[in-house]
Amino acid sequence: MSKITEIAQAIEAGKLKIINDLVNAALEEGIDPIAILNEGMINTMSIVGEKFQKSEIFVPEMLIAAKTMKKGLELLKPKLGNAASVSRGLCIIGTVHGDLHDIGKNIVALMIESAGFEVIDLGVDVPSETFMNTIKEKPEVKLVALSCLLTTTMPSMQKTVEVIKASGLKGFKLIVGGAPVTNDFAEKIGADGYSPDAASAADLAKRLTA
Repeated sequence: MSKITEIAQAIEAGKLKIINDLVNAALEEGIDPIAILNEGMINTMSIVGEKFQKSEIFVPEMLIAAKTMKKGLELLKPKLGNAASVSRGLCIIGTVHGDLHDIGKNIVALMIESAGFEVIDLGVDVPSETFMNTIKEKPEVKLVALSCLLTTTMPSMQKTVEVIKASGLKGFKLIVGGAPVTNDFAEKIGADGYSPDAASAADLAKRLTA
């Protein structure tokens, strides 16, 4: 069995304790770090996402797989050289103003990172101005992701989308999600995309920035 296959299996099974040993062993064998990233990690998380969407696994399994990949990725990053050459781009994510929920947003951030993006997580209760300022500071951003869990904070999500759209800033896609959010609502407020769950969000992120 190849080391890349072992890494893939460890990520899918959520084996946090051994992932670093496997990544180190692969590097010592002289395996290309980019091959480890793409074939062992990102491709595996795509499979994990597909299994989640088919209800073959559930949130805990998906979350531990994403955490395992993230741990291995931290070890791999210094070997990747210019991160821009392997990253799908930068994603800014946060829960909108007035909403303090972060579990769903955190899982989405992990899955988007597992899909090959660099992620800036602004946290919860994020004012529209903070999103705007971060976008201005990071003109290379490819994706902005907004989350809310409360029906009462959907107007805050709408305001944030409107503020960002009205700014004239371009070069990125804006996606939304969260328990009360629907595709119809996303279209109504002018978002570029909507996702019902973390696995779908990663797929959407890849499609919109391809």
